[in-house]
Parts: sequence; structure tokens; C-alpha cells
Amino acid sequence: MQLEGLQQIPARQKAACLKIAQLVQAAGGRAYLVGGAVRDAFLGRPIKDLDLEVFGLHPDALLHCLQAHFAIDPVGQHFGVLLVKGFNIDIAVPRKEISSGPKHTDFLVEYAPDSSLAEAASRRDFTINAISYDLLSDTLHDPYGGLQDLQAGRLRHVSQKFAEDPLRVLRAMQFIARFDLEPDPSTVQLCRQLSPKQLPIERIESEWKKLILQGGKIGQGLQFLMDCGWLHYFPELAALDACQQDPQWHPEGSVWVHTRHCMDAFALNRIEDAEEDFIVGLAVLCHDLGKPLCSYQDAQGRIRSPQHDRLGVPQARRFLQRITRQKALIDAVLPLVEHHMRPHDFYRQQAGDAAIRRLAVKVKRIDRLVRVAQADANGRPPLSDPEFAAGRWLQARAQALAVQASAPQPLVMGRHLIQLGCQPGPQFKSLLEQCYQAQLDGHFSDQAGGLAFVQRILLDHVCE
Repeated sequence: MQLEGLQQIPARQKAACLKIAQLVQAAGGRAYLVGGAVRDAFLGRPIKDLDLEVFGLHPDALLHCLQAHFAIDPVGQHFGVLLVKGFNIDIAVPRKEISSGPKHTDFLVEYAPDSSLAEAASRRDFTINAISYDLLSDTLHDPYGGLQDLQAGRLRHVSQKFAEDPLRVLRAMQFIARFDLEPDPSTVQLCRQLSPKQLPIERIESEWKKLILQGGKIGQGLQFLMDCGWLHYFPELAALDACQQDPQWHPEGSVWVHTRHCMDAFALNRIEDAEEDFIVGLAVLCHDLGKPLCSYQDAQGRIRSPQHDRLGVPQARRFLQRITRQKALIDAVLPLVEHHMRPHDFYRQQAGDAAIRRLAVKVKRIDRLVRVAQADANGRPPLSDPEFAAGRWLQARAQALAVQASAPQPLVMGRHLIQLGCQPGPQFKSLLEQCYQAQLDGHFSDQAGGLAFVQRILLDHVCE
């Protein structure tokens, strides 16, 4: 087998691929493994999803020859794509897309099952994704030098057809970060001619998500956006490049350089929980967006950025709204931006329990906040804080108070007030808020204490 990495494919999935290739051959076609699976096999990376490209058969004929042996989901049949249920295998027929308007979705699909391997590969984005593998003959086909580019650590577009889909610029961003690649100058120049203005925001979010969840060199991916001129489409990030920092605390340079280093530090400490990592990664990316609004040089020549954490919140909101429609996601990120300085502040001040409980209410999860602050602390080479004492201290305190992963839950609820004889009404909200603030301040720590606190308030009210 020419691709030893294919041995990592589960035996059941590999057997299904071979069976499909044999069925296609018997029907007069030829099936090739293509795309990311071939690339990742060459790199020795884990392989999960498999893509097959079938030549010589129309989608209807392909469906006919497979459906007696596999459960086929024809959801993408209009685009020449069939999904093999239970195997994570997608099967496609070569096609041509003819532009019919200015939008990303304005195109007509024309099947091209009689295309050559080189013709089909010319429609792919990068040479490293344009390699195909014939499972039956154990043969690699690499018409555009993708293997050579992988060996050289180079990301290069296949052809001028690259420009048909501007999303490929963001795909380049995340590929550079994931595979530690250098973009070919010709690819950078071509990307400069493209614009994201017609791209659906959901597809934009998908590429940013891959950057943050899978990138090992996220800073390199971000720098590519600057190099190809796309950073100006995200002006909140673009403003960071011209914003200098005090060299005593930030010898690495501008806020842009710092942010790139912070993202690399974040990548080293992902927890492999996609939701949590995406929230924290976005917060790290956005944490200093307020600095360009407030940085100045004082009389002693020191660069200051007062209240940049608070000022960064509207900037972060604007940036996030450019890449996602998920309100809950944005709402989870913004408090982390606003309070990213608190772990250091609280450690220096040795803050009390009440302050930590109130911080948990504001950020929802202190463990997220600590991860943001840790990436911030370690994004200042050659300075670093691998032990991150402030974070360890705050984590331990929050854990002891049971607020590490959630805000404190109210111990006194409306039903308790009713049980004490209170009639539901406008006063409920005020009374419950008073109880919750007392709970945060540590006046009681269990339900019995909370009920006793309510009774004292009610008694005082009666005595008045």
C-alpha cells in the first residue's frame, strides 16, 4: 500500500470503500479516494471522514449500483453527492459549476462523469487536496504536485478556478494554522483579488471555528489574513496592528503580535470540548480589542491602556457579529472579554469569597475566564508564566466555593416565599434579589440559612 497512513482507517470503513470501488468498477466506472483523507494519510494524521470520487457513472447509475448493498442518503444527489449511511463516506461525481450571478450560491451544476482525473482535480482548492488514490490498483495520482507541496510545507492553489469561491481564502487561513504551512506567493496574490462580501455568515463561521478548534499555529493563520489583505474586512482586528504596547510588559510588540501569540498559547491548552474551546478561543482572540481606543503614552513615556477590557466589549460584539449569528455564543464570549484582567487583579488583591462569587455571576464560568487569562499571560514572549499562579489560585478558590463552572444558584426561590406566607406580586423580585445578594455576600450558605434570612427581613418589615 503506497499510503501507509490508510492503515489507520477502521477496518469496517476501509472494507466498505473497497466494496464500493468494486461495485463501481463492475458498473463500468472507477472510484478514487480523494481530498483530506489522502492528504491526512500522507501526513500520518487520524482519518475520520472519507470522500470518494466516481468517474464514468452518472449519479443515477451510481445510486442504482450501490443501493442494493448500502443504505444511501441521496440528500445531495442534486449536486452529484451520495452519503453512505453508517460509514462516514461521501461519494461524488465530478461536476462543473457555472456561475449565474454575483452571490456565492448563484451557480448551475453540470455533471461531468467523463472528466479526466486532472480536470476534476483542477476544480479543487489547494494542491494538497487534489491528490487521488485508486484503492483497487494501489496507485496515487497527483497531477498538480500536492505531495511535493506537503513535503515542502507549502500551501498553493491548484488553478485560477480557485477564485470561483472566495471562502477558500478563509480555508487557506485555517489550513495554514492546522498544517503549519507557508502560503505560496502566487496564492497570496490571488487571494488579494477576492472578497468575502457575498459569503454566507454560516460558512465564514465554519472556517473560523476550524481555525480555533484545530489550528496548532493559529497565529500563522491570522497573519495570512493580513498578508493577503483580508484583515481589513475585520476592522476590529486590523486596528490591533498599529497599536503599540509598553515594552516592559509586552516585549513582543504590537497588540496584533500579542494576540497572535495568545492564540498559539490557547492552542496548547485546548480541552477538546468543542463548545468550550470555541468560546474561550474567541474570547482570547477578542480580549484586547479595546486597546486601540484608549492606548496613550504618559508623561514618563509609558504606554497605558486604561479600561481597555470594558471598552473592548462593543468592539468584540461587532467583530463576532461579522462571523456568527449565534447570540448565545456572543453572550458567552463578551463577559470573558470584559473581565479578562480579573484573575490577576483578584490574586494581587487576595479577593474575598463575595467578590469571587460575584465574578462567577458575571462570567458564568470562572474556569473559562482562567483559560483566557492564562493565554493572555503566555502571549508575551520571551516573558511567560507557565505556572500561572493567579489562575491556579482563583481556580482553587472558585472550586472551594462551588462556582468554578457555574454561577451560584439562588438558594431562596419564589416558592419558598409563598411557603412563608408571602403573596406573589411586584415585591417578589426585589425580595429575591435581596436574598441573592446576601447569599453572594456569604450571609448564608444553605437553604435553611436563606429561609431564616427571609424571615428576618419579613419580621423587620412588619416591625416597621
